[in-house]
Amino acid sequence: MSAEPAAVNRYTVREAEGDQGWDVVIADPEGAEVWRRACRTETEARTFASTVRQHVYWLSEDKFREYYRLSG
Repeated sequence: MSAEPAAVNRYTVREAEGDQGWDVVIADPEGAEVWRRACRTETEARTFASTVRQHVYWLSEDKFREYYRLSG
């Protein structure tokens, strides 16, 4: 009996240059922005976004929403 594969987490993450510097943005499965964090530099934004992308990969959508306190 093989284990069933985990459902794919459909949240996405991107870095965005804004008026005040760089931001990390999480978009829900429909593409709507649901979370944003300001970063001082592009390097900080890319590093943090990489961490969030790992969470997208590792966590189910339910756990990801819980971890980042996103509405469900």
